[in-house]
This record gives sequence, C-alpha cells and structure tokens, in this order.
Amino acid sequence: MGDHVLVVGATLLDTKGKPEAGLEPYTSNPAVIRVTRGGTARNVAENLGRLGAEVVLLSAIGDDLIGNQLVEQTAEAGVDVTNVQVVAGERTGTYMAVLEEDGSLAVALDDVRVMQHITAVYLYYHRRLFKEAALVMVDGSLTPDAMKTAVTLCEKYNVPLCADPSSARLAYKLRPYLPNLHLVVPNEAEAAELCQCDYEGYDPDASLDLARRLLRMGVKNSVVTLSDFGLVYATSDETGYVPPSYSEMVDSTGTGDAVTAAIIFGLLNDLPPREAIRLGAAAASLTLQTNETVVPDLSLDMLYEHLIV
Repeated sequence: MGDHVLVVGATLLDTKGKPEAGLEPYTSNPAVIRVTRGGTARNVAENLGRLGAEVVLLSAIGDDLIGNQLVEQTAEAGVDVTNVQVVAGERTGTYMAVLEEDGSLAVALDDVRVMQHITAVYLYYHRRLFKEAALVMVDGSLTPDAMKTAVTLCEKYNVPLCADPSSARLAYKLRPYLPNLHLVVPNEAEAAELCQCDYEGYDPDASLDLARRLLRMGVKNSVVTLSDFGLVYATSDETGYVPPSYSEMVDSTGTGDAVTAAIIFGLLNDLPPREAIRLGAAAASLTLQTNETVVPDLSLDMLYEHLIV
C-alpha cells in the first residue's frame, strides 16, 4: 500500500449568503455574506490534512490572486499542493450558494471551467502519484475523459478509488464506474441521480434504499448524507442510520466533504467501515456548526469527542 491519499478535483472560492429574514424572490434580501475557501476535492484534502493524513492535491486554478491564496491556505493545512496546475489566462473556479435562513442550501451556482485543464494526459503524466497512493479520491468536476483515466489508473495499480459527485448535475460522470468505487458519498439528490431515480425530497428510508441500490450496482461502501439530518449507509456487512449531533445548525456547506474525508481517514487507519462512517458523521456535525466550509481547528480528538455512541 502507498503512503499518501491522492485527491483529484476542484479548488474553488466559496461565496455564501444567508438571509436574515427569509428569502423573497425578485428582490434584494438582507443577508450575511461570507467568502471562504472551497471546492469538493480541496475541502476533502484540507480535512484530511488537518486530521494528520499525508495528502497530495491535483487541481487547477487560474493565475490570479484568489487561486494563489486558496493554494497557500490549503498548504497551511498540511496538504501537498506542488502539483496544482496554475493556468495562465483562466480564472480560478467559484461557487456561489444562497442559503435558507436555517443554513440549508436553497440554490447554488458554480464555475469550474478551469478544471478542463485537468486532462487525461495531465493525469497520466502524474501516474506515479496514483501508483504510490494508498487511496485516490475524485470529485465530479473532472471531465469525462479525465474521470475515465483516473479510474483506469486506479485499476491498473490496484488502488482503492473513492468519489463524491459534487452535484446532482455532475453525478452522471460517475455512473459508468460505480463497480470501480470502494466508497461513494453523495447527498440524497446525487444518490437519486446515480441510481437514475426521482428525488422526492428528504426521506431517510428512501435514502437507505438508494444506499443499498448503489451496493447492488457494484459500489463497495455507500454513504448518503442527509444535510442536517445525519446520514445513512450500506456496506457489504450492514446498513444503518447515524443521527446528527449538533447544538445549532449554522451552515450546511462542506458537510459532505467532511464526511468523505473522515471516512477515508478511518479506512486508512484500518477502522471497520461502520466505525469510519461514525467518524464521518461526527465530522458532519462539527462542520454544520461553523460558517467555514472546513472546520479551521479540526482534529482527530475533536472527532472522537463528537462521536455518537
């Protein structure tokens, strides 16, 4: 087994607006607006770095101040960013979220066009990072060709592959490769898209059925996040529901990324899947309670303090 986690995907600037008195369409709404670092893959990498894992990030940014700051902040968390591609003439990717008053997501926009520069050729050039990895994680920002190459390299070098769709509208890119996935962590809407089912809204029982269905479609371990309602999971040995544990929901952005990172960390340290998933639930609860996309002072001790017994 290799000695690092290779994380491949988006590095974005997150802008999040939370209304002070509800959302009224077709007009400006008084709100608290925050700008913070983001991107599914980058968030996963930072979470892993803060937990003490050895992490390498493959991503792309524009040759601009925002991108440089994001990379510097990611490096400060212990992530190896030396292979992040800086693309002249491009703008660093962005994510814009409008939240409900309770902190849940109302609607979001993203611009990840810079990720077109993470090509199949680029990934093959960095194949040594795949070969020497203990595990690889990808997000839905990859182009279909790059996604295929990542899957092929993991298969060639017998490296476990984990994935987060990032968005229901990007989930189709993972659908052909479900049998190749050791772990997938979608939210409810993304899970429905992976299974090509209608999404009817929050329903833990339906989400558990989706997690089981993903297993039947070839995934080794599936975890469906339920925003501030906890998560459901299905492994080869068991299925279950882990409830949330938090005092106040502030912002749901980044909770799924925290789940993915904590589960990966647990698996790397030989925890049984169920115990690793419980770590993921603890990470989600912590992330729900902060305005930041990644808990700034995240640690393994903090995760264990928030485990649901």
